[in-house]
Amino acid sequence: MMATRIWRFCFHLLYNRFARAYDLVSRSVSLGHWRSWQRTVLPLLPPPAAGPILELAHGTGDLQIDLIGVGYHAFALDRSPNMGRLARRKLTRRGFRSQLARAEAQALPFGARTFPTVVCTFPTAFIIQPETLTELARVLAPGGRAVLVLVGQLGGSGALARFISILYRLTGQSDQIEADAALRQRFQHSAFALETKIARLDGSAAQLVILTRVPGQSAAVSELSLEFAAKP
Repeated sequence: MMATRIWRFCFHLLYNRFARAYDLVSRSVSLGHWRSWQRTVLPLLPPPAAGPILELAHGTGDLQIDLIGVGYHAFALDRSPNMGRLARRKLTRRGFRSQLARAEAQALPFGARTFPTVVCTFPTAFIIQPETLTELARVLAPGGRAVLVLVGQLGGSGALARFISILYRLTGQSDQIEADAALRQRFQHSAFALETKIARLDGSAAQLVILTRVPGQSAAVSELSLEFAAKP
């Protein structure tokens, strides 16, 4: 549909040419809740001593700041060079070493069984593509988990809520919490056991999906080096 193509084009511009505006737009459409929703992944992560952590679609780097700030050996990737530059600047200003790569989630530049944990907040449709799920299964250690924040939802209803729902589409997101059955269908992959959670916050909620790597299920093996992550 023409409307869908227009929204996708708007999102492409926001995530690329107008990436500097992404933080402002995300804060605006969430009425300031965006960072709280991102941080709902933190209580679900193992301690930093468990090993390195990978973030998919790091955006402007806010979650990297959270992860590195509490001691994680964090790696991240994004397909947008503009987001990569913004994230590096944020990390550098705080004195953090950036371990960012420009890459696609469907072809992760890391070796098999490298990470005990992968995180991703507010991904677009790439996260449910079979190629992405297969790559997640490959890079996760047996028993490892991918923790995803899918949706942030504001409380209330009426004209403002409907307007915010429309604005959400600018960021490529939905603000509608999905039923478990629908999520199981979307994330169908033999390598994972799926769990869903709703994090209730003051005036809002976030929906999370946890994909646990089932030991013994096969995944393609690659010997690409972890050090690639440090390249721009």
